[in-house]
Formats: sequence, structure tokens, C-alpha cells
Amino acid sequence: MTGSTAEERVRALGERWAAAEASADTEALGELLDDDFRGVGPLGFVLTKQQWLGRYEGGLTVEEFGWSDVEVRVFGDAAVAIGTQTQEASFQGRPSSGRFRATQVLVDRDGEWRVAGVHLSPQQQ
Repeated sequence: MTGSTAEERVRALGERWAAAEASADTEALGELLDDDFRGVGPLGFVLTKQQWLGRYEGGLTVEEFGWSDVEVRVFGDAAVAIGTQTQEASFQGRPSSGRFRATQVLVDRDGEWRVAGVHLSPQQQ
């Protein structure tokens, strides 16, 4: 994305991340997540990159996934994106659908933005 701003690159990364989550594309997710990634789920559990990717093999099924109302703030080689994540999903046969306020922490590693962290908080419907 030559010529685009850091904010535009972070937004584009968020769109690629959402598409990869929607299609359970662990290969794409593996490229988008920083090696030191940590994800905090809506119940407070913390997952490493490998554990986050392993959710799909472990029984996560996503039928719909959305990423909207995103606000991006860039701080040099770091950025924070706060948006709304909606999903129709189940984990090991149990519903895990919902609407979440999601905070992404992103880092610029040698000109490539990566998601270093995600924190999910349930929102009232």
C-alpha cells in the first residue's frame, strides 16, 4: 500500500483480519498476527498466537463475523484500533455468538503492521 497513511494501513489490516476470522483462514491469520500476540477473550482468558490460531482446530465454527465502527489512533510504530466485533459462532457445539467491543493493539515491524493484541468485552445487544 505505497503512499497510504499508517491509519489507512491499520484499517486495511483490520479488514483482512476480519475476513480471515470469518473464513477460518488460519494461514492468513498467522501472517497478520505478531509472533508475540496475546488475545484476551470475553471471559478473561488469555491466548498466545498459536492458541488463537488453534481455536479453529479446537472446535470454533464461525458463520458470520463483522468488524465495524472502527476508530484508529496511531502512535509512531504502534496503533490502537477500537471497534465493534459481531459474530455468529459456536465453540465445541456451544454458542459463542455476540457483539463485542474489541480493542486491537498493532505494531509496525519493519514496515509491516501486525496485530499484537486483541481484547474482547461483551456489549449489550
